Amino acid sequence: MAETKRDYYEVLGVPKDADEAAIKKAYRGLAKKYHPDANPGDKEAEAKFKEASEAYAILSDPDKRRQYDQFGHSAFDGMGGAGGFDPNSPEFQDIFGDIFSDLFGGGGFGGFGGFGGFGGGFGSRSSARANQPMRGASVRTSVRLSFEEAVFGCEKEVTINFREMCDNCKGTGAKPGTQPETCSKCKGQGRIVYTQQSLFGTVQNVAECPDCHGTGKVVKEKCQSCHGSGYKTTRKTFKVSIPAGIDNGQSVRLSGAGEPGTNGGPRGDLLVEVVVSQHPIFKRQDVNLFSTVPITFSKAALGGPIRVKTIDGEVEYEVKAGTQTDTKVRLKGKGVPSLRNKNLRGDHYITLVVQVPTTMTAAQKEALKAYKEAMRES
Repeated sequence: MAETKRDYYEVLGVPKDADEAAIKKAYRGLAKKYHPDANPGDKEAEAKFKEASEAYAILSDPDKRRQYDQFGHSAFDGMGGAGGFDPNSPEFQDIFGDIFSDLFGGGGFGGFGGFGGFGGGFGSRSSARANQPMRGASVRTSVRLSFEEAVFGCEKEVTINFREMCDNCKGTGAKPGTQPETCSKCKGQGRIVYTQQSLFGTVQNVAECPDCHGTGKVVKEKCQSCHGSGYKTTRKTFKVSIPAGIDNGQSVRLSGAGEPGTNGGPRGDLLVEVVVSQHPIFKRQDVNLFSTVPITFSKAALGGPIRVKTIDGEVEYEVKAGTQTDTKVRLKGKGVPSLRNKNLRGDHYITLVVQVPTTMTAAQKEALKAYKEAMRES
């Protein structure tokens, strides 16, 4: 029987509406308490440290947190744990590097042997990645959708500042006819080693070389076209396929449309967050829709067909005789398509509200009086 994971908010000891600062503060405390190098040989502490790290990896990422809040742990089923949680990955190091740098010194956490039991540890962030191909950063933008576009899906275009390789220097950053030179400070290693006093005594730390910024190369004569960056910035338009059922605040990922990588690394991604306009009639909760439908007193008393507006258009619904105001009924399959299974749709719940006339003609009043007498109302 598979072990049931604890709720990530419970793991960090924060409420579900905790902001980013509270989540980070909670994780810092747990990381300092349970770090394997502070508890050598303690398997329980190591397990708690990994559990807290996994929780922070999800709750510190706005997209993953929204998925977790909506679907729980099942949002990441079949993805290698919590959304592909891998403590040795560059993405993991990006998330945790600043925290461990604050806790254990400016060089990250290489001096402590990494995460014991996490696949052999991964050293400091700059040590593990210096002079190695690195994936580019992700770029974020947003697009506004109508309520119907979010329900049924659509195609949109987004235009962003897009960095491409400089044609003049072919991405080297050096003036044509010259080449970047080996950094004299780090001897081409991209990193420097130094010792530091910390909570656990004297440790050796590895930091990114400040002169070459981890590349191991410096440009003496810069390319005039890109001023030594190796890239030029242009405006580029992307077509974005919006899936049916997307909700406000969720994002669509375009792989390889983000910032360029370094040292031959792949580009990052473009994350397009959707902003969905409200609908004048329908309200949405997950994959279900809700609306209020007024009916006349006679229709409520006698029953009969009415026309009801749904996201698919008007449908006919048979009101039962004797229907009371605020009666709720379900229109099965008239809700929002599921993002996880396009063949499934939610339901549309309508609330029938009996309308009381505010003005009546003399004939209508007489008819109502006759009804009152027939019902023997006092």
